[in-house]
Amino acid sequence: MEAILKELTALNRSLVRIADALAPSFDASLLDKYTAFKCSSRNDTLVIKGIPAPDPVIFDEIIGIDDIISELRANTEQFLEGLPCNNALLYGPRGTGKSSAIKALLNAYAVQGLRMIEMPRDALVHILEVAEVVRGRKDKFIVFCDDLSFEEDDRSYRQIKTVLEGGLETRPGNILIHATSNRRHLMPEKIVENLPDPQDELHPEEALEEKISLSDRFGLRLGFQHFDADIYLRITGNYAKIRRLRITGEELRRLAMEWSISHGSFSGRTARQFIDSLEGRLKKKKHLA
Repeated sequence: MEAILKELTALNRSLVRIADALAPSFDASLLDKYTAFKCSSRNDTLVIKGIPAPDPVIFDEIIGIDDIISELRANTEQFLEGLPCNNALLYGPRGTGKSSAIKALLNAYAVQGLRMIEMPRDALVHILEVAEVVRGRKDKFIVFCDDLSFEEDDRSYRQIKTVLEGGLETRPGNILIHATSNRRHLMPEKIVENLPDPQDELHPEEALEEKISLSDRFGLRLGFQHFDADIYLRITGNYAKIRRLRITGEELRRLAMEWSISHGSFSGRTARQFIDSLEGRLKKKKHLA
């Protein structure tokens, strides 16, 4: 029996060495080489990779949410100056510029030391590790959680909840969390939660409070609204000007409205997709001429 225990102990040590080799420690020098990064979880291990070519979106491209952008930029500038600031939650309909507004922050402030780490929902289990990786560095990091939402039986939100506020260990001063979501409270809410049911909890309002408490921990909560036709046309006109498309204003409006009708939306995303298509067609026509 003693011989077997020794063999098992030796085998265990070998397995630990193999595991360490397959999952090497994070190389912090990576953070000096890029301005944008993406996290993933591989075999329950945090993986951080640099993004060589981040989305080049800039604020000049974003139309119709001027007040929101002003608040977001002011909060970011406070962050970069070491002043009190807030984590941000941008919520509202799809295609209204939530993700673009956050990504534009990186392109506007990277020269001032802003860095961005994209963190998908399935990697949130490592958010405390990310906080430790950037703790003490001179750069300022925004952890970007795009299209964030949790299902009713999903408990992974507790990881991000701890980092936002509430854990015994304070969040590093050089990290903020910015999230986008179609849901204001990040979790599904049902009408029945507001109706009495003898089979439900004695205090159902406490269960509802648990759901709402996550979004409450974002000090800056910015709500987006659906765009109307006027804003949609302003967006397409702005894109056309930035890309220097040679087309009359009347023709641009006509084609833009036809595109929006076929796609059933006046969103900023629809506007950009229209301009991408239009620019491609115009350039192809020019080459054929």
